[in-house]
Amino acid sequence: MSRAALLILADGRFPAGGHAHSGGVEAAVARGAIRDAHSLRACCQGRLHTTGLVAAALAAAAAAGYDPLALDEAADARTPVPALRDIARKLGRQMMRAARAVWPAPELDQLARDRPQGVHQPVVLGLAAHAACLTPLDAAYAAAYESISGPAAAAVRLLSLDPFDATAVLARLADDLDQVADRAARAADRVAAEGTTVLPATSAQLLDITAGQHALWPVRLFAS
Repeated sequence: MSRAALLILADGRFPAGGHAHSGGVEAAVARGAIRDAHSLRACCQGRLHTTGLVAAALAAAAAAGYDPLALDEAADARTPVPALRDIARKLGRQMMRAARAVWPAPELDQLARDRPQGVHQPVVLGLAAHAACLTPLDAAYAAAYESISGPAAAAVRLLSLDPFDATAVLARLADDLDQVADRAARAADRVAAEGTTVLPATSAQLLDITAGQHALWPVRLFAS
C-alpha cells in the first residue's frame, strides 16, 4: 500500500469537479453568515461534524468493501434535499471518471454500469480509495478533509480572503478532523454486521435549506 495515494485523492487539484462547488459557502456569504476567517472556521467546524461525518462514514464503508449500491441508498436517505442529491450524483460521476482513469478497477467499472446516472460522491471516493489500496480510515480522512477544504477555498474567492488565513482555519481544525475520521471509520467497521443504519445520519438543516434556495439563483459563481 502506498500512502502517497491518499495525498493524490485528497488533493484539491484531483480532477473530480469539487472546485466548482462551494459547499454552501456562497449562500452563507450572501446572507452574511461568513464574513471573515473566524466565521469561516465556525461554518467549517459545523459542516465537518455533520455532513462531513456522514460523507466520511460512507466513504470508509465503501473502502471497507461494503456493497456500494446499499451505501448509495443510505446516502440518499441521508440527503433529504433534491438539489443536494443531484449535486452528490453529479460529483460522483466526475469522481468516477477521474478514479477509473487513475486507479482502474473492476469494482469501479461495475458500479458505473449499475448506476449510469451516478452514485453519491462519498461512495465513489471510498471505492476509489479501495482501488488505490488505501484503508477505510484513509478514505474517511479524504472525505472529511474535502468537506472543509472546498468551502475554505471558495471563501478565498468569494471574500478575497487571505489564503494564509483560510489555510490556518483548516490547520486549526486538525483535531476535529482526527475525531471525525476516527468516528467514521469505527462506524464503518460495524456495517458488515449491523447494516447501514449504524452509519451517522447527522444533518445541517440550514445547509439543506440554503442549498435549495441557491439552486434557484439565476446567477451564481458556484454550482452549489
